[in-house]
Amino acid sequence: MRFKRNGSYTLNRKSKTKPNGKKAPAEEKKHYMDPEYTKVRVMDFDLKDLVALPTKEIDLNEWLASNTTTFFNLINLQYSTISEFCTGDTCQAMTACNTIYYWYDERGKKTKCTAPQYVDLVMTFVQKLVTDEDIFPTKYGKDFPNSFESLVKKVCRYLFHVLAHIYWAHFKETVALELQGHLNTLYAHFIVFVREFNLVEPKETCIMDDLSEVLCAPLPPHSHNHVTER
Repeated sequence: MRFKRNGSYTLNRKSKTKPNGKKAPAEEKKHYMDPEYTKVRVMDFDLKDLVALPTKEIDLNEWLASNTTTFFNLINLQYSTISEFCTGDTCQAMTACNTIYYWYDERGKKTKCTAPQYVDLVMTFVQKLVTDEDIFPTKYGKDFPNSFESLVKKVCRYLFHVLAHIYWAHFKETVALELQGHLNTLYAHFIVFVREFNLVEPKETCIMDDLSEVLCAPLPPHSHNHVTER
């Protein structure tokens, strides 16, 4: 069974890597943790049910491929809404919380990139993977490669870096565009998905654990706050 691999949220606008943990400049206030913002979502549903493998008849690799491709498209779209504010001058390094991410090429060469350069490398790498029929097959009967799960884990780690950077460096712009509800919903959906299938190691995502715990917890009925698009 093959799924149509595309996104499901609508936004209206107003290499080779290794974990690294070099300390960035002193941590600033996390505006994205303000309850005024964390309560804003665009959908109310049980994320655990949403990410769970639907039936035993559906192949796990196919489910991972479908969701990974969808998250790539959605995160790429979310980043595009603030990309004009993410420049080599404003974001001279790919930072998130107290971490600076470096890019490692296929030969293991370490490179410090500006944030837009890093994101471009990520998106180019992932685009190449998800459109490669030998890695992400879409034709019935074609098998996934033995390396598929490890590649999905690498993709998800990259995508987490992009989401973390958006929160850390561009949350104010996201709020100004009234897209914090979309970002919160996308982030929570992504985190629940990677936790469900153990796709990103906790030591990688721990820099955003405070936000993850808030956004992945079900909202009380009286707290649901939908974003109205204009």
